[in-house]
Amino acid sequence: MTVYYTDGSCSPNPGPGGFAVIKDMQPLFVGHDQDSTNIRMEGRALVAAMTDADGLDCTIYTDSEFWINVITKWAPGWEAKGWKKKGGEIKNLDIVKEAYVLHQNSNATLTWVRGHEGDPGNELADEWANKAREQKLDGYLTA
Repeated sequence: MTVYYTDGSCSPNPGPGGFAVIKDMQPLFVGHDQDSTNIRMEGRALVAAMTDADGLDCTIYTDSEFWINVITKWAPGWEAKGWKKKGGEIKNLDIVKEAYVLHQNSNATLTWVRGHEGDPGNELADEWANKAREQKLDGYLTA
């Protein structure tokens, strides 16, 4: 089974951002945005991993408990209510919708990992998310 690690980076937050996808412990895909938030970058990383998996069985590790909750717990209710939620707008709705649909059509297991605690895959994803932000990197990485 394929294993992905994803991470997002923004400094300052909001500000320039980057994200990275690690596949089987190899940097796979990065992206950046000049004006973003850490939450958006984390979401874009998950979207990129699920897109790459293309329906195959995989585990995606992320340090974003928020995005796991969005995709697996909250989005079904928001969709049922016409993409509305009690208490105001759904932020990052473009990414929410894309991630939710991808996850519904995937065989991806989303798994939370504590960030910055020495997990090698999470540390590698963090390193590449920062590189993507700092060096304005976009696209697949070649070995």
